[in-house]
Amino acid sequence: MIRIEIIANHSVEENILEALAKEDAGKYYTKYPSILGVGSAGPRMGDAIWPEENFALVIWCEEEEARAIQRAVASVKEKFPGEGIKIFGI
Repeated sequence: MIRIEIIANHSVEENILEALAKEDAGKYYTKYPSILGVGSAGPRMGDAIWPEENFALVIWCEEEEARAIQRAVASVKEKFPGEGIKIFGI
């Protein structure tokens, strides 16, 4: 089993979910609706100075599905290169 974590700005959440559906992957996930922090795309603190927030999806899957999830996320990253979309697999 592989644990996939996808962390991205709320602005691309629907795009990521649509891309996952298109790949028929990531049907079962845990969602963290509000993630704060600082990454390579800048601060996401949910306050008056840095108002944006991220969300996270955690998906446990087999290797084949992990590759499909990676393709889905890559397609969204290609459309929105400045949004700081990250995917991690363990």
